[in-house]
Amino acid sequence: MRDFSLRQISSAVLAAINTSVNNMSVKRVNIKSISLGIGTSLLMLNFNAQAAEPVANMPVETSTQNSDAQLTSVNSTDGIIALVNDNVILKSDLINAVNQTQARAQAAGESLPNSAQLQSEILNALILRELQLSLINRVGLRPDEAAINQRLAQIAQSEGLDSISTLQQRLDANQAGSYAALRAQLMEDAAIQALQQRQIANRVRISEQDIDAFLSSPEAKRLNQSEYQTIHVRVPYVDDYNRLSEAQRAAALEIALQLRNSLQVPNVDVATAVAAVQGDYPIPLQGGDMGFNKASALPTELSSEITQLEVGEVSEPLITPEGIDIIKLADKKSSDTMIIPQWHTRHILVKTDELQTDALAEQKINDLYNQLRQGADFASLASTYSDDPGSAGRGGDLGWVSDGDMVGSFETVMKNTPIGDYSAPFKTQFGWHILKVDEQRQQDVSSEYRRNMARQVLYQRLAPQAQEDWLQELRASAYIQIL
Repeated sequence: MRDFSLRQISSAVLAAINTSVNNMSVKRVNIKSISLGIGTSLLMLNFNAQAAEPVANMPVETSTQNSDAQLTSVNSTDGIIALVNDNVILKSDLINAVNQTQARAQAAGESLPNSAQLQSEILNALILRELQLSLINRVGLRPDEAAINQRLAQIAQSEGLDSISTLQQRLDANQAGSYAALRAQLMEDAAIQALQQRQIANRVRISEQDIDAFLSSPEAKRLNQSEYQTIHVRVPYVDDYNRLSEAQRAAALEIALQLRNSLQVPNVDVATAVAAVQGDYPIPLQGGDMGFNKASALPTELSSEITQLEVGEVSEPLITPEGIDIIKLADKKSSDTMIIPQWHTRHILVKTDELQTDALAEQKINDLYNQLRQGADFASLASTYSDDPGSAGRGGDLGWVSDGDMVGSFETVMKNTPIGDYSAPFKTQFGWHILKVDEQRQQDVSSEYRRNMARQVLYQRLAPQAQEDWLQELRASAYIQIL
């Protein structure tokens, strides 16, 4: 079995924690797992072999390659292994993190020995997590309670339970405090993700000129809404590409050329064409009719080829490390427009904060609601009483709102409010609201969609380096001592 690469270690630590959470482990995971993603796999710490030295270049006993110095539950009594500003990391944290990372690697069919290098990598990961949690506490960042409840509901559903309360009962019945520990873990992970999003967003700058340049590139064709019916057949090699003889490569290419000629026939039966050229070729040909897919849903190398074909056209043989690909564009559903519903919305917000309790905010919003029922003007009340500085001066006007623009609870009420009417008071994480829907329309947002998608592609390219730079700065400015 091949060894886990060092780049995978942080991911494995996180995945091990998530597995424990999903399995509703009743024992609190001691490792303070790293939440490294914007999305699931966008950002990963790049711990490579050259970056495996102890944190802050300080001497650390476990950094030696002597296997006798490996830290295990047998040869270690618990205690502090690292100081991180005003916080500590215990030996038990590191041991648990190593054990869970190894278990995750084993489940993936990988081999991950408990080496000093592995321990150093995981200790680095624990230190970075501790630094981020400390920063979260200093800036007072709080995750969205609704999002945490949604995640808990997903965990409950995955375990066949009908509610969060049932999940809590099961966890605490096995071990008191397990549900609170699980919730705290999820809140920490969500807060770290929010912190990273904020920090990276401040570092990644994408101009309108950058977007224009991207939209002019061939890659931008992946952003269109057209759907492509693709026939994709692969002629696999009989051995690893680097070990193929010239005769074997020539044989595979000959089959690919025959297949290309067969697929050029209009309305060809793909299965028949593949069977006809299979002959004595020792490896079965792979693929067939892939149906309709958007270019963005296809692998980049395939979408780049497909978007350049005319309907009925067959590509030249595409040489890849796995085989020779033949692609035919059988049909295309053109769709250069994207029509979405939008709601012209106003709202009144009464915030809840340290100066205004939830009970007082609810009382105020109910008073405003009663005034509306007695004929008061919505815009006038919003201008006078709304705590939303961005919209109050415009009579509570939020402009045209699309799907996904607002938090879920706000959007649900908005969609269920008749045109020209206002809602009953309702609550979000921002406070208490009353909203009014003035108009609704179907809007072509194709241009905005393409520009937003282009911005997202460019962001994904720049974000990993921005995150790595920020984490290095965060670590460099901290007091870290390995004991």
